[in-house]
Amino acid sequence: MNFEGLDPGLAEYAPAMHSALDPVLDAHLNPSLLQNVELDPEGVALEALPVQESVHIMEGVYSELHSVVAEVGVPVTVSHFDLHEEMLWVGSHGGHATSFFGPTLERYSSFQVNSSDDIRQIQSLENGILFLTKNNLKYMARGGLIIFDYLLDESEDMHSLLLTDSSMLLVGGLQNHILEIDLNTVQETQKYAVETPGVAIMRQTNRFFFCGHTSGKISLRDLRTFKVEHEFDAFSGSLSDFDVHGNLLASCGFSSRLTGLACDRFLKVYDLRMMRAITPLQVHVDPAFLRFIPTYTSRLAIISQSGQCQFCEPTGLANPADIFHVNPVGPLLMTFDVSASKQALAFGDSEGCVHLWTDSPEPSFNPYSRETEFALPCLVDSLPPLDWSQDLLPLSLIPVPLTTDTLLSDWPAANSAPAPRRAPPVDAEILRTMKKVGFIGYAPNPRTRLRNQIPYRLKESDSESDSFSKVTESPIGREEEPHLHMVSKKYRKVTIKYSKLGLEDFDFKHYNKTLFAGLEPHIPNAYCNCMIQVLYFLEPVRCLIQNHLCQKEFCLACELGFLFHMLDLSRGDPCQGSNFLRAFRTIPEASALGLILADSDEASGKGSLARLIQRWNRFILTQLHQDMQELEVPQAYRGAASSSFCSSGDSVIGQLFSCEMENCSLCRCGSETVRASSTLLFTLSYPEDKTGKNCDFAQVLKRSICLEQNTQAWCDNCEKYQPTIQTRNIRHLPDILVINCEVNSLKEADFWRMQADVAFKMAIKKHSGEISKNTELALADWKELGSPEGMLRCPSIEELKNVWLPFSIRMKLTKNKGLDVCNWTDGDEMQWGPARAEEEHGVYVYDLMATVVHILDSRTGGSLVAHIKVGETYHQRKEGVTHQQWYLFNDFLIEPIDKHEAVQFDMNWKVPAILYYTKRNLNSKYNLNIKNPIEASVLMAEASLARKQRKTHTTFIPLMLSEMPQAGDLVGLDAEFVTLNEEEAELRSDGTKSTIKPSQMSVARITCVRGQGPNEGIPFIDDYISTQEQVVDYLTQYSGIKPGDLDAKISSKHLTTLKSTYLKLRFLIDIGVKFVGHGLQKDFRVINLMVPKDQVLDTVYLFHMPRKRMISLRFLAWYFLDLKIQGETHDSIEDARTALQLYQKYLELSKNGTEPESFHKVLKGLYEKGRKMDWKVPEPEGQTSPKNAAVFSSVLAL
Repeated sequence: MNFEGLDPGLAEYAPAMHSALDPVLDAHLNPSLLQNVELDPEGVALEALPVQESVHIMEGVYSELHSVVAEVGVPVTVSHFDLHEEMLWVGSHGGHATSFFGPTLERYSSFQVNSSDDIRQIQSLENGILFLTKNNLKYMARGGLIIFDYLLDESEDMHSLLLTDSSMLLVGGLQNHILEIDLNTVQETQKYAVETPGVAIMRQTNRFFFCGHTSGKISLRDLRTFKVEHEFDAFSGSLSDFDVHGNLLASCGFSSRLTGLACDRFLKVYDLRMMRAITPLQVHVDPAFLRFIPTYTSRLAIISQSGQCQFCEPTGLANPADIFHVNPVGPLLMTFDVSASKQALAFGDSEGCVHLWTDSPEPSFNPYSRETEFALPCLVDSLPPLDWSQDLLPLSLIPVPLTTDTLLSDWPAANSAPAPRRAPPVDAEILRTMKKVGFIGYAPNPRTRLRNQIPYRLKESDSESDSFSKVTESPIGREEEPHLHMVSKKYRKVTIKYSKLGLEDFDFKHYNKTLFAGLEPHIPNAYCNCMIQVLYFLEPVRCLIQNHLCQKEFCLACELGFLFHMLDLSRGDPCQGSNFLRAFRTIPEASALGLILADSDEASGKGSLARLIQRWNRFILTQLHQDMQELEVPQAYRGAASSSFCSSGDSVIGQLFSCEMENCSLCRCGSETVRASSTLLFTLSYPEDKTGKNCDFAQVLKRSICLEQNTQAWCDNCEKYQPTIQTRNIRHLPDILVINCEVNSLKEADFWRMQADVAFKMAIKKHSGEISKNTELALADWKELGSPEGMLRCPSIEELKNVWLPFSIRMKLTKNKGLDVCNWTDGDEMQWGPARAEEEHGVYVYDLMATVVHILDSRTGGSLVAHIKVGETYHQRKEGVTHQQWYLFNDFLIEPIDKHEAVQFDMNWKVPAILYYTKRNLNSKYNLNIKNPIEASVLMAEASLARKQRKTHTTFIPLMLSEMPQAGDLVGLDAEFVTLNEEEAELRSDGTKSTIKPSQMSVARITCVRGQGPNEGIPFIDDYISTQEQVVDYLTQYSGIKPGDLDAKISSKHLTTLKSTYLKLRFLIDIGVKFVGHGLQKDFRVINLMVPKDQVLDTVYLFHMPRKRMISLRFLAWYFLDLKIQGETHDSIEDARTALQLYQKYLELSKNGTEPESFHKVLKGLYEKGRKMDWKVPEPEGQTSPKNAAVFSSVLAL
């Protein structure tokens, strides 16, 4: 508030709300009062302050009950009665907060909130207290522990805050905007522009937000949009205070005079019903604060800074007899507040004293306060002191309870052995940013750990694959320790932080600014996400997989095609491979190969991810190859047979990845055996030489492809096992060369590191001539080397480090069945020309397309990421541009990277696992058209898997040929789910629950209802989904699913496979129908479907107002349709049909969306009714539920 008009010195205490008013505290204070312990050299105690004694309290008349010192000599800037407990909070000009308990003002807690700025407003919440300073919002427990500390921009000058609901907060100040902050996520959610800057005071009623400005204006803003609805020009100078009660708004302030600002003794009062001013109220004090105190009447309390207080009615006349005086210790009153019960008034003065005035001898601050927790008293003080210097002092004087059990200290010697704890390693971020002055290092605190708290671990659990990854413990001398490393932030394992809304408020866009889709990692066995992305960005594989469709229930090729279709439709939103991984878990070979991890192993990172993903790579190529070789294609799925890829003898997976070879076995007797075979990938075999000489990647690759080894084999000539020499000759090279790196131990890692060092030295010589070993190349010299005088840009030193892998390799099949392999660079292409006639001469150039790497991070257990070169066709579809770019795919984190980053492997934390090379012009060899293999026949009638299903249990009628849906047709949809895995959560120290892993749901029933035509409202799909996985909870109360409904042996429902029902929904989506339902976002997520937003009509959003709660289908049906649904359990037919009726009601109320204003009034009435009813539907008088009666009668009639 502004004190300039009263006394020139007042502005020194008030928070600076005008540029001309700068607080100068020391010039106005008594120096003797600035001492915290003594008031003068004679040592007068704090109790000797001249605080007025308590007087007899007369019932119904406010009198001073107690006075107390908060902080000697430091002005009190704000006071606040706690809304939950019997406490009074005060904040000082020095940033210190103090709380007092009860009407006796016993000191409860005292702590520093800000080291330099004054506290400007206090707001109590259920779990703590909010403190607002100039540019800082701090949430602290009542005992002083920090819950969060939110720093605002340094240019902000905040003065007021307003709690709009339990989790949303508005913060305003001298700038031209107001911030909205979510207290759950501690993030800024909105920034509202303010036409008149300087919001000093904010109030709220059920109609408006009220903003008081330093210019003297008061603006009334809409609760939903924050737009200005009305504005009162109250005072010409500045606004001091205002309050709202019922239909009245009262304000006090300053008026402009010739000599400056003067306090106006007329209170401006406004009628909020007519939005106009009524007769001003003249008072007999200089008003600085005012509050409504509505007890029996709506009286006003007007307070001046000199301590005068007057009560009067806002529409009556002020009586001088109603004035009483507060006797402050200091010359000025700085703050004033009224308790929620209106029984207590609090005043704070400029000398740090707090005065409590009440109208009863034993007042309460709140009507219903909860019990306050106090610290337990110290019991040690009541025990007699013991002198430990006396050797003969009997230890029996120490009180110990009598017990017959073994004492905790009576341990065996084996358990009492000393086990010293090693100091934990210093955070790598600290080491990276540290600057040394002499032998002392300085670094900013990364705040990754709580202060003075270190986790206690006796044993370090390092996985086998991380054995060659050690972090130094010394913070000094890191230049001398080349193995020191730190995992870059974008390569670290990403996790989803779940709130009470699940994933709805998680910001995936923060991790992915592209239009490509990431994959969510919280599903079991999602370690293969990076490999799914690699296969997706191979254009021939993507088209081939999406053209495939077979009748097998758990076909990985089909499920992968469905997942690729979702990745095609997504515009940056993440997808999840839940259905693909569900089919993956049913494959016996996957379990036999150890590819299916338990949840505990996956969470702890115990499995060797590098070995795991390489085995998975071999498995998936083999499995897809087998799935593509299926020749029996049913008529209902004949779209797959028309694929342009298919050939009669082999699958296209074989054409793309298969390498034809001749395996020759030569026995020492001279007999030779030749067998033809093929392989889908190669594994690198490293030489045994440890001399450190240069060894090109091409040489190692040739050694691995044309492998020669000595082994025991059967010889038909000798008729026994004999030592043989086995060699491998290549007959035909694949179009896509897949390589498993097999870097699984320290030996292979040292080989990669050594070859990268050799390649680095050779690259320096190539670009800069002969350089002596002891000479370092300066940065300026490298810039000269990279000047545009040369034809090619010279790479920087950072781009040359840790690089051994070439971007391109050249392979040539010789006439004598030999294979020549060499590294291929852009310079070689300029020298030899492009390999256009490669097919004729047997010369092939392969370009690096993807690298899958294992990230070693002991803090998170490690992870797998992929570098992928995304081709032109993908950019053309997603972004409308034609270019190639390398990207990093780390689950749902996608980020463009430089191409050199894809081949740089720092073996301390980034280990190569899989390489993908593709032939040049690969896409031109294949037909890349995708023909949707799903046809209308999937909607026709099909047999149930359940053995006991009878016709009398039929709850739906399949579509006839004349009813086939068209684009734009309405379909009512609802789904029910069961739980496969329970939610994993932890309880934090502050009592809040944090979700670590959400519950894993599985769809159990899907219902689709006709939305138009003569059979409108009759379902044409009502499928119960058979599951082979163990169900933890059937959720019968919410789903209507009972144990046995999903078991084909005993179920009487129409039971189908998930794939069969999935195809029906996919056909409806592809044909362009519009789905109507309630909460469809979660339904589609669990079903694992990506539906375009223009094909979804969700009633949960149609009948929703911004920043308000979502309304249940049951309440909407009762309010708009007069239907009482979901009585005992949920039924998907009933819910889908009700959603259709609600959509028709929406069109009726909004005139097909043409009258949003009238519909907005309907929604306001809905929310008002809901609040009155507590969102509960009244219980029906008779149990007459329209659940399935209409459906059964319609089915029987048809």
